[in-house]
Amino acid sequence: MRQPYPFSAIVGQEDMKTAFLIAAVDPSVGGILAFGDRGTGKSTAVRALAALLPKIKAVEGCPYNCEPSSPAHLCHACQDEGRKHPKSALRPAPVVDLPLGATEDRVVGALNLERALAHGEKSFQAGLLAQANRGFLYIDEVNLLEDHLVDLLLDVAASGVNVVEREGLSVRHPAQFVLIGSGNPEEGELRPQLLDRFGLAVEVRTPQEVPTRIEVVKRRDSYERDPEAFLEHWASAEKKLRNRIVSARTGLSSVATPDSAVETATRLCLALGSDGLRGELTLIRASRALAALEGKAEVGEAQMRRMAPLALGHRLRRNPLDEQGSAARVQRAVEEVFAA
Repeated sequence: MRQPYPFSAIVGQEDMKTAFLIAAVDPSVGGILAFGDRGTGKSTAVRALAALLPKIKAVEGCPYNCEPSSPAHLCHACQDEGRKHPKSALRPAPVVDLPLGATEDRVVGALNLERALAHGEKSFQAGLLAQANRGFLYIDEVNLLEDHLVDLLLDVAASGVNVVEREGLSVRHPAQFVLIGSGNPEEGELRPQLLDRFGLAVEVRTPQEVPTRIEVVKRRDSYERDPEAFLEHWASAEKKLRNRIVSARTGLSSVATPDSAVETATRLCLALGSDGLRGELTLIRASRALAALEGKAEVGEAQMRRMAPLALGHRLRRNPLDEQGSAARVQRAVEEVFAA
C-alpha cells in the first residue's frame, strides 16, 4: 500500500493543519471539524496526520490499545490477575474511518458469530470505537451521518466508555478518541448537539491565489508520478514535525496559563454570547497546546488571538441582523476585548 501524502507537503490551509497538530498534542481539546469546499485537501490531511503521528505504547494483544501505564483506563482483560504487569508494544497511532453506511454493530462491536457458530462460545468482536481508542475517529461527510449513530457517538464521546449489552453480552471498554469530521455545508448542516462536541472548527476554502494553486498542483502531480522520490524528499520535514509534536506533548504540562488568559477567554465568550463554558475551556486548552508547539513558556495574547476563531466561531448563536460571518464576529470581539 502506498504511503499517504506527507503532512508537511500540504500547501496552505494553515488553520486546518494547525487544528490537527493541536489535537495531536492535546486530545482534550476535543474533536476537529473541517467544513468547506470539495477538493481542498481535508481527507488528504487526515491521512497525512495518521502517518505523521508518533507510535503509541499499548498492551500487547489488546484490541482496545490499552495504555500499560494507566491502570485506571485498562479494559477488563488487561486487569485480569495474569496481566498485572502486561507486556507492551509500540503500535501506530490509530486513525479509524467511520463510513456513512456503517451499521451500529460495526461501530460499537457485537457478538462474534464465527466463534459462536464454530465453537459455541460467546465472544465479543470489537468495533470501530474500540479500534479508535487513544487515537482518532474520522467521519467524512459527517453532516450526512445517520441520527442514531450521532446519538451513539455523543454518548461515548461524553463518557469515554463504550457499553455494549446485547445478545447475552455485557461489555465495557475504553473509547477515548479525537473525533475528526469533514464535509461540505452545501449538503446539509450539522446537528447542534454534535457541532458543540467539536473542540475546533475550521472553514476550508479553495485557494484563490494563483501561485498557491500552481504549487498545490505541482506537488500533487509530483507525488502521483513518483511517490517514493516525493516521500523521500519530504522525509526530513516530516521527522522534524513529528519531533515537534513529541516535544510539545512533553512540555505541555509545564506551559503556564496566567489568570489574565482565563479572564480574557471568559470576556470573549461573554462578548460573543456563547452558551455554556465549553468555549472557554477549549480556547484555553488550544492556546496552551499552540504555545507548547511554538516552544513558549506560557499562554499569551498571540496564541489566544490565533485560536479564538477556531474555538469559538461554531459556538455562536445565529444573529439574523448581522450579515457578517462568524469569523468576522469573533475577530471583532477579539479586537474589542484585547483593546480594553
